[in-house]
Amino acid sequence: MGKYTDSICRLCRREGEKLFLKGARCSTHRCAIDRRAYAPGQHGNARRVKQSNYGLQLREKQKVKRIYGLYEKQFRNYFKKAVHKDGVTGEILLQFLERRLDNVIYQLGYCTSRKQARQIVSHGFVYVNDQRVDISSFLVKENDEILIKLKKKGEKLIKDNIKAFEGRTAPEWLEANHSQYKGKIKKLPMREDIAFPVNEQLIVELYSR
Repeated sequence: MGKYTDSICRLCRREGEKLFLKGARCSTHRCAIDRRAYAPGQHGNARRVKQSNYGLQLREKQKVKRIYGLYEKQFRNYFKKAVHKDGVTGEILLQFLERRLDNVIYQLGYCTSRKQARQIVSHGFVYVNDQRVDISSFLVKENDEILIKLKKKGEKLIKDNIKAFEGRTAPEWLEANHSQYKGKIKKLPMREDIAFPVNEQLIVELYSR
């Protein structure tokens, strides 16, 4: 499986909006999209032509895929699972993505980015219902309890992250206990719990071609 090694900020510039892939930096004056609000590359600042329907669908898919830090195969697999579930395919797809363990750790406020959350999960510091889980794609369920067990150095990192995002509250479907590094899944996420702007129907149309 390939690995993206280029500048993370190029991804935000390509999509034309902040994807908050670099944590706190995205909220400061150092954010690349604030300084260069155009696509990267030689022709990034050239006059834009109107996008086709396919182009709009592709950009929406790329945006969501990059927000959650997924590869194309992973993203397509989530879509295939969503198709076979009863309900609105686009909403079920977003629900799958929100239920990923790395996203839950990020949404609880213990990490500044989903990439950092994946590192904490893969290093075996996260427990779900008292069972250690080191797979970032693990899908949480209703009433699951999350606990982060860290060594002294890691604990300082989590405290700094919590302090850096004091104003950020966890979504309504999650319950955070920062004093004990815990979290609980109060209910499964609904469409209205998705904070960032996304038109999931465009993604459904793209994969339905």
